[in-house]
Amino acid sequence: MVVLPYTVAFLLLSFLQTVKIANSQSFIGINYGQVADNLPSPSSTAKLLQSTSIQKVRLYGSDPAIIKALANTGIGIVLGTANGDIPGLASDPNFAKSWINTNVLPFYPASNIILITVGNEVMTSNDQNLMNKLLPAMQNVQNALNDASLGGKIKVSTVHPMGVLKQSEPPSSGSFDPSYGDLMKGLLEFNSANGSPFAINPYPYFAYRSDPRPETLAFCLFQPNAGRMDGNTKIKYMNMFDAQVDAVFSALNSMGFKNVEIMVAETGWPYKGDDNEVGPSIENAKAYNGNLIAHLRSLVGTPLMPGKSVDTYLFALYDEDLKPGPGSERSFGLFKTDLTMVYDVGLSTSSQTQPPAAAPQPPPQPATTTITNNSSSTRTSSNRSTSSSSNNISTSSKRWSVSWLVFLELKILRNGVWRDIFN
Repeated sequence: MVVLPYTVAFLLLSFLQTVKIANSQSFIGINYGQVADNLPSPSSTAKLLQSTSIQKVRLYGSDPAIIKALANTGIGIVLGTANGDIPGLASDPNFAKSWINTNVLPFYPASNIILITVGNEVMTSNDQNLMNKLLPAMQNVQNALNDASLGGKIKVSTVHPMGVLKQSEPPSSGSFDPSYGDLMKGLLEFNSANGSPFAINPYPYFAYRSDPRPETLAFCLFQPNAGRMDGNTKIKYMNMFDAQVDAVFSALNSMGFKNVEIMVAETGWPYKGDDNEVGPSIENAKAYNGNLIAHLRSLVGTPLMPGKSVDTYLFALYDEDLKPGPGSERSFGLFKTDLTMVYDVGLSTSSQTQPPAAAPQPPPQPATTTITNNSSSTRTSSNRSTSSSSNNISTSSKRWSVSWLVFLELKILRNGVWRDIFN
């Protein structure tokens, strides 16, 4: 069949739009921890970040040197208040106002502060006093932003570990631990009322560490695997990241908050560890982070949230050599302190290749059989087919899925061609 001109135009425009969206990559962020004594200067780090496709940086504190160094870069900045500040923020509105006056107002808007996380993993701290004061602290920080006319510009939230879920398998049965009860409901009501994200730390690495089978490793690394079926939805998941994120979505939905945005505040894989640790290696870290980035760039989304990529902050920018614990805790960095890559996952804007260790899996299709010894589930969006088996293009091309175009863009991107064409 002859390709009609308007069909060609449609395909080209759709393709260019897809490339534009993927190129912005506003959904890719990184964690910038500072539990180290050998980190590069903030100005050097700002230049490094500008040489990458990373669009957002999460700080665990509010180091003014870093905030200032990121001024006029356009990079989104997430600030964090310490857990130890929560009692003061909760009990004294003036303390919250002082925190904003000190850590936000001198830098904004030149420094693109987008979110303040009040505390980190407070709900699983076993400190009931801290847990009870978390919501009042968030409310006072929000009120201080409102008083500074920044309430609609800078969001407020807190960060949770996956441990806040009582059940995560299968993903469709995801639910919060009922012991958090009204505390979690109050936090979700805050997120919903203020349009702030529910921030969570999913780590397929820890899932593999607790179940170190080869098939689990492939599932965690986005590599070819049999998939895991959700017995409720009869749909397969092809990777652990999607399964964990969708379990969070299901938990939010079960409490009536499915419209609250999910943000992945941390996820990563260590490239080395102690001799007795299972999983850390350069190969595994490169496969996980590289394939995760490719998955995010594809814009396929997750089975329960198709067609978009969740904001995801990789862990981490640098190793933190002063962190306690096993060796893996000090080996999550994507960049060395001399500003070179530990391994290449295609983040550099000057790179001409996209080198994930294994190609990302195509969107999973609805399952027809149950996989034995499998407690994880998946729902897949069957309208996101990426297959194309014909060299003939007809007028039916008008109805090609945008997901096919995403797949085409990704293939070109992985071959290192598209930057030459569109930059």
